[in-house]
Amino acid sequence: MNDRTAGDRLLRRAALEGGSWTATLAVVAVLGAIAELLLPATLGLAVDAALGGGAGWWPVVACGLIAAMIVTDIVGGLAVGYSAARATARLRGTLLRHVLALDVRTARRYPVGDLVGRLVSQAADAGQAGNALVFGLVALLPPLGSVVALTLLEPLLGVTLLGGLALMAVLMRAFVTDASAATADYQRALGTIAGRLLESLSGARTIAAAATVGREEERVLAPLPELTDHGWRSWRLLARASARTAAVAPLLNLAVIAVGGYALTRGWLTTGELVAALRYAALGAGLGAVVAALNRVVRSRAGARRLAELLARPVLADGRRGLPPGRGALRLQRVTVLGEDGRPVLHGVDLAVPAGATVAVVGMSGAGKSTLAAVAGRLYDPDEGEVLLDDVPLPQLRQVELRRAVGHAFDRPVLVGPTVHDAVGLALPADAAAPPDDGSTATAPVLRATRDATVEECVTRLPEGFRTCLIDAPLSGGEAQRLGLARALTARRLLILDDATSSLDTATEHRVTQAVSGRAGERTRLVVTHRIATAAAADAVAWLDGGQLRAFAPHLRLWADPDYRAIFGPSLPGSP
Repeated sequence: MNDRTAGDRLLRRAALEGGSWTATLAVVAVLGAIAELLLPATLGLAVDAALGGGAGWWPVVACGLIAAMIVTDIVGGLAVGYSAARATARLRGTLLRHVLALDVRTARRYPVGDLVGRLVSQAADAGQAGNALVFGLVALLPPLGSVVALTLLEPLLGVTLLGGLALMAVLMRAFVTDASAATADYQRALGTIAGRLLESLSGARTIAAAATVGREEERVLAPLPELTDHGWRSWRLLARASARTAAVAPLLNLAVIAVGGYALTRGWLTTGELVAALRYAALGAGLGAVVAALNRVVRSRAGARRLAELLARPVLADGRRGLPPGRGALRLQRVTVLGEDGRPVLHGVDLAVPAGATVAVVGMSGAGKSTLAAVAGRLYDPDEGEVLLDDVPLPQLRQVELRRAVGHAFDRPVLVGPTVHDAVGLALPADAAAPPDDGSTATAPVLRATRDATVEECVTRLPEGFRTCLIDAPLSGGEAQRLGLARALTARRLLILDDATSSLDTATEHRVTQAVSGRAGERTRLVVTHRIATAAAADAVAWLDGGQLRAFAPHLRLWADPDYRAIFGPSLPGSP
């Protein structure tokens, strides 16, 4: 399915997300359009009644129709707001859940700023789909109803108006096609700028230290001329469509007036019917509402396509199996992971980590260490081969089961949650993750994890201890890294540390290493490291070289190889 088809399907789905409010809007909009179509005929009858001395209640009917139009307009305005708000909220929820369920490798293809733009701006545009489609369809009722009404009054009048509307339809079709492309290009360029801006804000200290503010400003705003071009193109297309409408509408009115005048002289129309015909001509030729409705549809359609492009990305499938009894035996079988350029980052890796063992993963920069750590804990799936935990392929495991069994700690962790306690207990069951109601400091698993990560003392110094809001917690880089490590330490079977102690001083790292490896056999540990001491303390070392497993052996045995020693750089004698 291409992006256009998927976008149109999402547009229809978004139209239904408005629920009863969209239905209410459709009903009142149709009633308002019907009242608007009945008004010219009623006015014509009122004129004929006044000239011929007939019934005088037609003006009352006309006033009633005007009142109905006012009421439907008020109710319609309320329905527009509620319908768009409901649809937008549901689309944003769907998109957010999908983005969070994407594997890490897929999510990285989209700059965060671009994702935020889709979640905020394009979701709002797509959320207007119900309103746009209702207004688009209802906007067709006045011109089509006018054709029917004029045909009933005098067929020649109907043919005249129909010919003009057919010409306008051809012109509007070109507008919809061109404006859709221009709007999509505009949104894409805007997403690029947003992504670059977020990158710059994240690296503000580096930019300031390098005194490259001007250069960075140029980089962020480089797509601005492209954005301007697409914006101007959209406005030019809208202006051109409006100009065509403004040019054709008066000519169409004049044509109906001329035909109506001729029909009056021939006795085919009464004076009141001529008045009605002129009103229908103005109503049918007034296509400004049609242009505005089409512009709404174009924006909603472009937004829906941007969302559909992201929603089409496959997420990590949730398995149905639980884990059998075990202590975290990890096995990689012929694992291959391809990079963005199609070249292998890992190639045919076979690795068996015994349950309860500590394995250090070492290698030169670019050897594939972090990639191996990512597939070992199913941050994403390998392109070939499979990874098993206690003899169960990771894709077959329930996500909840997997995340409680496997813990990841990173060199630059991002702490997630409202409080420090929530951040550490992120992967724990709800009863263990929530702060206790009895006023005690923290739950036992969270306390144990922070002690093992040697960060409990730092937490207790915070204004409200474990209940301190993360946004108010003055954490250093090393403290944040230890909290990220504590979060990983709640895992039951497999602990994956991806250079997770790089920000710690030597003494703190030594205490953390002792705490992590002190309970031998409790769970399996896979440690990505650049440090000799960590490799030497491990039960075995997995040596990666150019994306392949070059050796799997104890550190002392590998130390005899000069290529292995070169991984750690210049070393002191006896360093192993």
